[in-house]
Amino acid sequence: MAAANQTFLTAEGYKKLVEELDALRTTGREQIAEKIKEARSFGDLSENAEYDEAMNEQAIMEAKISRLEEELKNSQILDTEDISTEVIGIGSHVVLYDRTYQEQLDFQIIGKSQANPSENRISDESPFGRALLGHRAGDVVEVEVPNGVVTLEIKSISK
Repeated sequence: MAAANQTFLTAEGYKKLVEELDALRTTGREQIAEKIKEARSFGDLSENAEYDEAMNEQAIMEAKISRLEEELKNSQILDTEDISTEVIGIGSHVVLYDRTYQEQLDFQIIGKSQANPSENRISDESPFGRALLGHRAGDVVEVEVPNGVVTLEIKSISK
């Protein structure tokens, strides 16, 4: 079983996070340093709104850098060869039939940092994701959602 803070990423997702971290460490830091330098030139720092804003931006960016470093350190890259087509796991593409709303759904179960419901990529930690993990094609699963309970039939599982 994975550690509580472990993040599962596709190779593409890992690459994007590395690129974002690199951009923040280089260009981002340079831009903030320039803003701080410019704000200091305005004089008295105790009443300098531009300086305070630049320092706040720096703190937010450094926190984001720390979060990305931690996420990458605790990440595991999903190997598509290891994704089962028998049992739903992280990385699985799942076709479902929602018996409650009588519609077909198509999702990929993915780690939380890559989740994007508008792209049908749902987190393994979401109610749908948690409820589906470990199930097989043909299983019927009930998922508690804010509007009540939906009944889902698992039609297929693929990589």
